[in-house]
Amino acid sequence: MLLTLFGSFAPANLAVAALVTVAVGGVAYVLVYPWLSGEKRAEARQKALVGTSAQRAAERLNAATASKREQVAQSLKEIEAREKRRNRLSLEMRITQAGLAWTKPRFFLVSAGLGLATALLLFLMTHRPAMALAGLFVGALGLPRWLLAHLRGKRMKRFVEELPNALDVVVRGVRAGLPLGDCLKIIASEAAEPVRSEFRAIVEAQALGLSVTDACARLPERMPIPEANFFAIVIAIQQKAGGNLSEALGNLSRVLRERKKMKGKIQAMSMEAKASAGIIASLPFVVAILVYITSPSYIELLWLKDTGKIALAVSGGWMLVGIIVMRNMIDFDF
Repeated sequence: MLLTLFGSFAPANLAVAALVTVAVGGVAYVLVYPWLSGEKRAEARQKALVGTSAQRAAERLNAATASKREQVAQSLKEIEAREKRRNRLSLEMRITQAGLAWTKPRFFLVSAGLGLATALLLFLMTHRPAMALAGLFVGALGLPRWLLAHLRGKRMKRFVEELPNALDVVVRGVRAGLPLGDCLKIIASEAAEPVRSEFRAIVEAQALGLSVTDACARLPERMPIPEANFFAIVIAIQQKAGGNLSEALGNLSRVLRERKKMKGKIQAMSMEAKASAGIIASLPFVVAILVYITSPSYIELLWLKDTGKIALAVSGGWMLVGIIVMRNMIDFDF
């Protein structure tokens, strides 16, 4: 009977054992074979190579970005150094900025002539040597420098008005495929003054061997205004760090036009305050003249008596303080 039972269960047990053995062998094959065949090691090496390549690419990108940042920072430092040197203007540079082709000896001769003419005119009018000496001082030292400052301001104003048009010419030329140097030559020959003469100086500096960056960097020295400095910065950064020059100059042209519009709006809004200040400042003089015309003996006490002279001096001092305060309140720096 035992043999009968053993004989009935033996095939089933053998089948189960065979199935278990096959299953264990399959799992072992799946888990162990990649290690034995080297697939895992190859996959690990591939991942390591991919990770190393990505890391190297990231390092190269970071190095290029850092290099561009260093170039931009260096350009800004150089421009700041030129700005500091530009604040110490010599007489020759002031004459150049005024648009005059004078030399220092000629300027001194003109100053001496103006001083003598002013002194002679005041002496003939007052017959007082002290007034003639004051006229000599004002005519020789004050009047020529005021003339330089006046001409310099007018020339810079015309440059600011014409610069956006010149930048538009450069933008269209660069987009059409022309080199930057050819665009600068077009401006140097066809633009209005004083942009034409300033860009002609840039072209001549390039002809002497200077780079575009160095030639444009001299523009803010001859024309010390923010607009010329912006142009030099854009050219310097584009030449060192690269980029779309036409887009950069187009944005600069748009910014300059917006600055001009904003300046016009501010001037229009401040005209009422300026008119009020002018009326208030001129009112004492107008009243004094009218009183002198109607009652001269009444107002002559102000400059004939010592008390009147003191009152005139104190009133003039307070009047000057009020004019300075009103000027600072309505004067805007662009």
